[in-house]
Amino acid sequence: MSVNEIEDGPGFADLALGPELLKALSGLGYEEPTPIQREAIPPLLEGRDLLGQAATGTGKTAAFALPMLQRLHGVLRAAGGEEGGEPGGLVLVPTRELAVQVSEAMHRYGRDLGTRVLPIYGGQPIGRQLRALERGVDVVVATPGRALDHIGRGTLPLKGLRMVVLDEADEMLDMGFAEDIEAILQDIPEERQTVLFSATMPPRIDGIARRHLREPVRIRIEREAPAAGEAPLIRQSAYIVSRAYKPAALGRVLDVEAPTAAIVFCRTREEVDQLTETMNGRGYRAEALHGGMGQEQRDRVMGRLRSGTADLLMATDVAARGLDIEQLTHVINYDVPSAPESYVHRIGRVGRAGREGVAITLAEPREHRMLKTIERVTRSRITVEKVPTVADLRARRLELTRAALQESLMEDGDLDRFRVVVETLADEFDLVDIALAAVKLAHESTGAAADEEEIPEVTPRAPRPERGPREGRDDRYGRDDRRGRRGGGPMSRVFVGAGRSAGVRPQDIVGAITGETRVTGREIGAIEIADRFTLVEIPDAAVDEVVEALRHTTIKGKRPTVRRDRDGAPRGRR
Repeated sequence: MSVNEIEDGPGFADLALGPELLKALSGLGYEEPTPIQREAIPPLLEGRDLLGQAATGTGKTAAFALPMLQRLHGVLRAAGGEEGGEPGGLVLVPTRELAVQVSEAMHRYGRDLGTRVLPIYGGQPIGRQLRALERGVDVVVATPGRALDHIGRGTLPLKGLRMVVLDEADEMLDMGFAEDIEAILQDIPEERQTVLFSATMPPRIDGIARRHLREPVRIRIEREAPAAGEAPLIRQSAYIVSRAYKPAALGRVLDVEAPTAAIVFCRTREEVDQLTETMNGRGYRAEALHGGMGQEQRDRVMGRLRSGTADLLMATDVAARGLDIEQLTHVINYDVPSAPESYVHRIGRVGRAGREGVAITLAEPREHRMLKTIERVTRSRITVEKVPTVADLRARRLELTRAALQESLMEDGDLDRFRVVVETLADEFDLVDIALAAVKLAHESTGAAADEEEIPEVTPRAPRPERGPREGRDDRYGRDDRRGRRGGGPMSRVFVGAGRSAGVRPQDIVGAITGETRVTGREIGAIEIADRFTLVEIPDAAVDEVVEALRHTTIKGKRPTVRRDRDGAPRGRR
């Protein structure tokens, strides 16, 4: 169902929500439910399973959290409100950041219900989680790996669960959590209510729905299209630039756009660190965020961004998943994402809850075809623009100076103390010349760097001639688009010097590869884990990139040997 097909619907008071929840929503300033909330809350309150497709920032959390809180509160009230007990609700999310966000939201919604919500995720002392679980909680919000850890320990009982939610399900699969999710769902009582939300709906998601949801209500909510003549909620644009000039182009675009806060998505940790240093050299307050950082480091970085101490976040996809930063105005793809789904998740960081945002992509000439693919899949227009020239940059800087002076003149600040300077100079110079000199000093005091080198204009490569159905190939790895990841292009094996004895699981390998390279989870072939090593199939064209990235990546806390597998290498048993 498209959002455009939904007419003005009921308010929260008409959705059969209890007075405690309505009071909390009113206190939070919620006035009208979003389309996903209007469509999802009634069937969830009835106990129906639900399969929902909605982009990030459309209000999915409240759509499942409000019915879960109300239904569990009714159960607890019927049981006399006992303090101990096992959890009745479980929410699985892909990242620790999203676990915290969902948990905090549920606390806000259920403050008058007394519902106990606990986030559990890796990187947090497990002892604290064990004590909270022992005291008793009503809802657990968890990443799949840590949830499975607690299940194995016997500290997260599942037999009392009445409602299970898979949030951002496509991201969890891309991060390699498919086996964990299947294991968790198989151990939960069949009479549970199951809810699955996903921004995209690849075949794997549909497979999970068929196996684990019972006659689900299906909802599809698209971002609301702007009315004729109105600007879109997310302004999407791209710049075609050769790789050698990309750092300069990024700085030029940031100088012209002047974002309040921005995330720049990079492919690898090394690129994140290098670009962070480069942008700090240009005067930006940039911070790095990637999977090689500990949770305490990541929390400090996010704190600096939210407090305004930093205004630019350089991040890999894995590190930035699930982030919701209110002051964020721009998302910049330093490279074209390797899959349309990644693009959807990235730009979903802005344009949330009705706020406008900007999504910019820096594309090399060879990546222009991928831009067209993203446009076709997302059904959105990405405007290709020219990289700002030196003249554009100077004009923008002057405009910022003019705006700053105008703001100073409009304020009630004390300007009289400077009058003596102007009057003294007026005896010798013209007033306009004095004003021009003052503007020059104000402009130069901003520290705007001299940027006299023009960035060469390049044109996208011409598209290849259309081929017949048997000749259609993916533009990066020679994959047959019709037959999945291993259809037509050659696959090669990569040797990773860590295996079962080091605790390596398939999702560890998939997460490391997808987080540090352009390879997506769907492009990874068979993974064979032996005691001391792992073999993983990768599209042949991407092997060098994967080997180089994994050599700078830690897996299970160690940096293993990584190389292209030699012919005749032993294949370990699974």
